[in-house]
Amino acid sequence: MTQLQKYTWLIDTIKRAGKISHKELSDKWEQCKELSDCKPLHRATFNRWRDAIFSLFGIIIDCQRPGGYLYFIANPEDIDEDELKKWMLDTFAVGNVIGENLALKDRILVNRIPSGQNHLTTILEAMKDNCVVNIEYQAFNYSRSYSISIEPYCVKLYENRWYMLGHNLNKDTIRIYGLDRIEAVEITPRKYKLPAGFSAANYFASSFGIVTDDRIKPERIVIRANADHAPYLKSLPLHHSQRLINDNGNYADFELFLSPTYDFVMRLLHVGAMIEVISPESLRKTMKCWISDMYNLYRND
Repeated sequence: MTQLQKYTWLIDTIKRAGKISHKELSDKWEQCKELSDCKPLHRATFNRWRDAIFSLFGIIIDCQRPGGYLYFIANPEDIDEDELKKWMLDTFAVGNVIGENLALKDRILVNRIPSGQNHLTTILEAMKDNCVVNIEYQAFNYSRSYSISIEPYCVKLYENRWYMLGHNLNKDTIRIYGLDRIEAVEITPRKYKLPAGFSAANYFASSFGIVTDDRIKPERIVIRANADHAPYLKSLPLHHSQRLINDNGNYADFELFLSPTYDFVMRLLHVGAMIEVISPESLRKTMKCWISDMYNLYRND
């Protein structure tokens, strides 16, 4: 078990408890046989972990002395408002829970993430030091791989695949690359600087997934979900801009502001007739074309 897993276990345990004593923490730790080897959590170890957690994550584990020295997360907003930190802690917390229940491995199903371990570490290392990388890339529409020099700007996880956004030095363009299509990556000593004011979040703010196209501008989109699908959109929005504007029980209308690129259209088609595009008219026509093409595939059956 890595130190990071231990830290995330401690953060998650305190966060779920709200307030908890050291004895209760030690008892819970000892019960996690896969993690603790049935050993208690000594106070000196606990204090070292507290300091490391603050140093690594900026998360403050404070102590409420009145009432029995209870420990709690003093700044939970630092977790809730930081998407990367929240995702990472949630991921490790789930991993810890599964680790405690390996006896159920045949009853816990997960999806494999292509490229998750292959080249991500190397690319993150290059990003940390602002180093250019040389990659061998095999695009889906090419019969063989080719070499590119890239300034890696950011990485993004989407649909169980990791992607890298970077400046292609060969063609002087900003492109997105799937890590599962990288055959080899090498960090070079050549340095680069991020463009002034670059923000990964802002770059993808009006994108649905990883497809960006300057020719497709962001616009207001209204979609209507039927009564069966509306709860899914409420619990897991399609986009951060999604807003409920009407719900009459039979259907619900949602407003989004994004670029209606190919991947967004594919997501709408994915749920079939449970979602209807209300506006803009141009997107309705695009949907009609795709639906017509699909119908033509089966019309002679």
